[in-house]
Amino acid sequence: MAKVLMITGDYTEDYETMVPFQTLMACDHSVDAVCPDKSAGDSVPTAIHDFEGAQTYSEKPGHNFALNATFANINPADYDALVIPGGRAPEYLRLNQDVLAMVRHFFDENKPVAAICHGAQILTAAGVLNGRKCSAYPACAPEVTASGGEYAEIEVTDAVTDGNLVTAPAWPAHPAWMKQFMALL
Repeated sequence: MAKVLMITGDYTEDYETMVPFQTLMACDHSVDAVCPDKSAGDSVPTAIHDFEGAQTYSEKPGHNFALNATFANINPADYDALVIPGGRAPEYLRLNQDVLAMVRHFFDENKPVAAICHGAQILTAAGVLNGRKCSAYPACAPEVTASGGEYAEIEVTDAVTDGNLVTAPAWPAHPAWMKQFMALL
């Protein structure tokens, strides 16, 4: 089975972190969850984002998510695929040059990449979306198009695959997102 790297951080979306982590492991894939400046056994706080009729999502405290690998020890060449959850974490993760180099590795090697929601912010900062179709939380659409990508405006329950890249707008798309990603694995 595949060895998958998940790059997460403080205030990543709870469901977008927990569900793919547990789903991939339940399907016998190995998943290493990491965060810059943190080690195996450290935790990151997550947030629960919900759609409750306001102009944007609401945010509530989520679970503490335990990391099972140390970011500083990661060699992306050791992994078959990459998962990038959304939430607020991508806003600061996209400023980390090591994160961006890891993301570029997966695209340079044409390895499967799954990103959801605000995870597209990391993809845009890494410069990997030029000419690619990418879904994301709608507020990220301007970033996707500004980086040369084609924003895929799809239902919140859908996902889109473009080559090695599987993207979705938010956690309601988990079934479609994980199904398409696992097809690439």
